[in-house]
Amino acid sequence: MPRGELRIYLGAAPGVGKTYAMLEEARRRAERGTDVVVGLVETHGRAQTAAMVGDLEVLPRRVVTYRGATFTEMDLDAVLARRPEVAVVDELAHTNVPGSRHEKRWQDVQELLDAGITVLSTVNVQHLESVNDVVARITGTTQRETVPDAVVRAAEQVELVDMTPEALRRRMAHGNIYRPDRIDAALGNYFRIGNLTALRELALLWLADKVDEQLGAYRAQQGISETWEARERVVVALTGGPEGATLIRRAARVAARSKGADLLAVHVARSDGLAGADPAQLARQRVLVESLGGTYHQVLGTDIPAALLDFARGVNATQLVLGASRRGRFAQLFSRGVGVTTTALSGPIDVHLVTHPQMGRGRHGAGVPAALSRRRRLLGFGLAGLGMPLLTVLLRALPDLSLTNDILLFLTGVVGVALVGGLWPALVAALGGSLLLNWFFTPPFHTLTIAEADNLLALGVFVAVAVAVSGVVDVAARRTREAARASADAQTLATVAGGVLRGERPLPALLDRLRETFGLRAVSVLELVADTGGRPGRASEDGAWRIVASVGEDPAGNPGAGETAVPVDDRITVVLSGRRLEAADRRVVEAFAAQAAVALRQERLAEEAASARPLAEADRMRTALLAAVSHDLRTPLASAKAAVSSLRSHDVEFDADDRDELLATADESLDRLGRLVANLLDMSRLQAGVLGVTRVSIGLEDAVPRALDELGPQAADVGTDIPADLPAAVADPGLLERVLVNIVANALRHSPPQRPPAITASAHAGQVELRVIDTGPGIPQDQWEHVFLPFQRLGDRDNATGVGLGLALSRGLAEAMGGSITPETTPGGGLTMVLRLPAATSDAAEGQQE
Repeated sequence: MPRGELRIYLGAAPGVGKTYAMLEEARRRAERGTDVVVGLVETHGRAQTAAMVGDLEVLPRRVVTYRGATFTEMDLDAVLARRPEVAVVDELAHTNVPGSRHEKRWQDVQELLDAGITVLSTVNVQHLESVNDVVARITGTTQRETVPDAVVRAAEQVELVDMTPEALRRRMAHGNIYRPDRIDAALGNYFRIGNLTALRELALLWLADKVDEQLGAYRAQQGISETWEARERVVVALTGGPEGATLIRRAARVAARSKGADLLAVHVARSDGLAGADPAQLARQRVLVESLGGTYHQVLGTDIPAALLDFARGVNATQLVLGASRRGRFAQLFSRGVGVTTTALSGPIDVHLVTHPQMGRGRHGAGVPAALSRRRRLLGFGLAGLGMPLLTVLLRALPDLSLTNDILLFLTGVVGVALVGGLWPALVAALGGSLLLNWFFTPPFHTLTIAEADNLLALGVFVAVAVAVSGVVDVAARRTREAARASADAQTLATVAGGVLRGERPLPALLDRLRETFGLRAVSVLELVADTGGRPGRASEDGAWRIVASVGEDPAGNPGAGETAVPVDDRITVVLSGRRLEAADRRVVEAFAAQAAVALRQERLAEEAASARPLAEADRMRTALLAAVSHDLRTPLASAKAAVSSLRSHDVEFDADDRDELLATADESLDRLGRLVANLLDMSRLQAGVLGVTRVSIGLEDAVPRALDELGPQAADVGTDIPADLPAAVADPGLLERVLVNIVANALRHSPPQRPPAITASAHAGQVELRVIDTGPGIPQDQWEHVFLPFQRLGDRDNATGVGLGLALSRGLAEAMGGSITPETTPGGGLTMVLRLPAATSDAAEGQQE
């Protein structure tokens, strides 16, 4: 059975018209004769959306009872039994009521697709898993209902339903999205211009990536290798040379000229892995690329131009930035170079050859190291100087040997010299051997004249073979040495990197691994703190440098105090103390010095983020407080103002009952306002640490009735069970009453009408425990701590039920009195809040002021 297709309507925010567009498509398909049913559509009370359902067949929802509350969900079995061609399923990221077959609605949709049913669905960008944290930082609201990006990316079609922020706010103001009592709060919070603009950009960028994936898949399926300039992508080729920073900045400027262009840096490493670029340079250049918003890549290849172009075509690059050749003019006579070759083969990709200070100066890196040690080379020269004459004496003592045999024996000697001393001793042996053969064994003897052409050819072949064998032996020795060096470097890098990954703090772990690996006494990271005023000599003065990180004994305080100083940039230098490193080791140390600078920057960014976190939290609290003032204070004020204005009006005559009702309304509104202001003030005092607490012994049998009296008639049915022998608690009477009022009010708000909450008390382990038990819908255990966050409500859907401060304040007040508040699950369903306070003892201090 073929799998059904998924079509998703993606929006930046609620109200852009996703459900409306989905229903339009469903109606079009139904008018064309397609069998379409509505599995589930959420109209949210919007008349235009409800009207769009029209005469489409709507399947009844499944009724689910969970913890005493009734919910409705899509009837998955009914849709599967009906087997339509197309099913309409709204809100893909929705979380199903516990007890459903699947936890998430997108899993229901997957089952429909597996059954061969095409599905039309909707999702907002804030519900995508990959951008959920970004949306939370932008809007201050965490979306707990998410859908994996892979589910949406796997859809055959994703259509963006777009609307400008201004138009969306107008829809909101006209009442086309939320109810009138929610409009002001929504416009002032989630639906601010900045929030909507950022969400719209996220939706556009996410969809652009999805389109880019589809384009790449199509090109791969069709075997299209030429570049399609649908989006600017700038690739910069890095060799690991000093010109890399210049090329990266140039490529970044090229990319910046096109809005939304991508910057990619690529380094082509040799396939044999024996010779490569400076790892320190590449590490610094990678950091630079990433700081400019680009990405770093590394590929293997022996043909550098071909590898570069393969990578560029693979990422659909439009421009390629390379540095002009560093080789000298003489070298360029024999080879066109990477830049010229790449340009000739690039096709539609634009190639930029960028000049730089190192252009044409040749590769002035470290000299090519000798393949063999100095001792072996000297031994090779000695063997050539003594071995060839000794071989001559030996051959003259042996009778009846032909010239061919003599040449073979001399060739064997040259190979032996090459194996011992390498190329140059072997060349000396070959030259000396040819002269000795000519003088002693080639007629006419004792002259350098060769009479026969065959002998001349034999000597020529001898010299050529000797030189070739010497060269092969030297190259093999050099490759062996390079392989051993590369293996040692790789093992060192892996060891140090592993130590960093396993360490809790990257920078100290990195420095400690370096110290252990190279047997150093100390390693220090220095930062230049003094202004040198353009005079390099001042950088060595005392006090010019500051140790920002170090390991080992007696770390160096300035670059001159250590054996090896590795500068990272103009201000950061890594200094090694204990022994001087070899030149080959320094390259590895430079790579990790660059990583040390990165780790230092990360630590400082983490410190700055930690110091900014309280400021961000304070700003969030101020924003939430303003939102509370804009709505929760205004509501009781408006009610009281309306009641008082009506009483003062001379246009209407009120009888006694009406006047009593208006006065009761004003009184209730002002009481609500007073409680809210008191909560806000107490929360501000708690956060400032200036809340005064007077702890005395108080019986819960006295405190609980006072709290219930303050709640009024709504608390009349609350059951209480407080044992007569319950010990007194140590608490502040006023604060305790506030805590009880908030907890019981929360329980009343969530309890079913016919099942009011109950209050029980007990003593245990020197504490008095009071439980406020409700049988409402309850809260999942993994979300218990969220109910104690101020200025929010768990699962909040509106702003009409208060500022969401009661439980947060209650916990703070309880902890200020030396107690605690913890949630528990009510047996049979619901939530129990447990207030624990110290039990009074005979030596308890009465009237202790804190």
